[in-house]
Amino acid sequence: MERQLHIISTGKQPLDQFVAICARVHPYVDAIHVREKMKTAREISEFLTALIKQGVPPRKIIVNDRIDVAVVFGVKGVQLAHHSLSVRKVKHHFPSLSIGCSVHSIAEAMEAEESGADYCIYGHVFATGSKVGVPPRGIESLRSVVNHVNIPVIAIGGIHSNNAEQVLKAGAQGIAVMSAVFFADDPVSEAKKLAKIVKKMV
Repeated sequence: MERQLHIISTGKQPLDQFVAICARVHPYVDAIHVREKMKTAREISEFLTALIKQGVPPRKIIVNDRIDVAVVFGVKGVQLAHHSLSVRKVKHHFPSLSIGCSVHSIAEAMEAEESGADYCIYGHVFATGSKVGVPPRGIESLRSVVNHVNIPVIAIGGIHSNNAEQVLKAGAQGIAVMSAVFFADDPVSEAKKLAKIVKKMV
């Protein structure tokens, strides 16, 4: 798998704002995660309807946790957490879905691989506003996770254009960002900058 840039919804932006940004940045990113923990399946489906209507390719859309919505819309895949259905069960019933797993330790990453996840998202690597008061896990722990599994590891947490390179040098197969793009003054130029760093680090 070539290195990837994932962007993840913040859960703090109204649908119109989120979709407007995605419509402009999707050419530069590999995956757009709809991660809206407080929303119902119907509300999440409204996000997907609006994204697709604005020209975002379904093959770039990943839905967090809601396998039902992902399947109905025929999007790229789902991102599962520890509280979600098991990777193995989802893979068995929906083999066409790309399945990512959110992990926070070597053991969880190994378990995700063992269960058949296509990739894992590991973090948080740096201090981040969405995990206030929780110490970051750091570059060395990311390196350890990468060295213990064969599936791609996507790094998340406080990543932006000034530190993305060191994350990739530690072996991450890509980066996932939220505020770096969605709260940027110029989301398009930030997405372009990140994409350039990700694709250049081969």
